[in-house]
Amino acid sequence: MTTTDMPQAWADLLEGLTLLAKHQNNDISPFNCTHDQLTVMADPAMFTSEEIAHLDNLGFTAGKPGSENEETFYSHRFGSA
Repeated sequence: MTTTDMPQAWADLLEGLTLLAKHQNNDISPFNCTHDQLTVMADPAMFTSEEIAHLDNLGFTAGKPGSENEETFYSHRFGSA
């Protein structure tokens, strides 16, 4: 099955995770899901501004610098039903 054969949300999720895996920062637990939010352990500082904009378009938002989540991306799109 290719990403063109699946629902758009699944294709976006796989594309986003593939891009985020480039700069993951936790080999043991790359994900956390709590309170309707999926958190992906990948460092936004390692991505270009174009990649961050694309990830945001897919539903993954970069953590804010200086916050406890600054070295992660999070998604409400993929973190809740």
